Amino acid sequence: MTKPLQRITYVEDDQDIRAIAELALGTLAGYTLDLCENGKEAVEAIPAFQPDLVLLDVMMPVMDGMETLKRLKNTPELADIPVIFMTAKAQRHEVQAYKDKGAIDVITKPFDPMELPANVQKIWNRQMHQNEQASEGTS
Repeated sequence: MTKPLQRITYVEDDQDIRAIAELALGTLAGYTLDLCENGKEAVEAIPAFQPDLVLLDVMMPVMDGMETLKRLKNTPELADIPVIFMTAKAQRHEVQAYKDKGAIDVITKPFDPMELPANVQKIWNRQMHQNEQASEGTS
């Protein structure tokens, strides 16, 4: 049984983009959100919030997305939380580099706020399906 997506930490330094994503994912789609302005804030907030998923900007002050992802993956209790990068830096080689570091996918900015919840859900469903297949293969 696929775990439903309910709680999302969204990490974005641009206040306007954060507000648009909050409207799309929280108000319209009904997800419970924790909004963070940078990676340092996210790394500190994620253990208490316990998100199902992290949406992470790449370019941010204080701690960028790549360092944030590295810290999450190196913290045993946070390492299994799926991370999707949301960035304008999404050329093919960049997307592959994000995935090689542990992101499950990339959503390109600018994004369509009306399509964002469906895109996030589609990536979530694909990841849950892959996890189920992997666990069936090991049991």
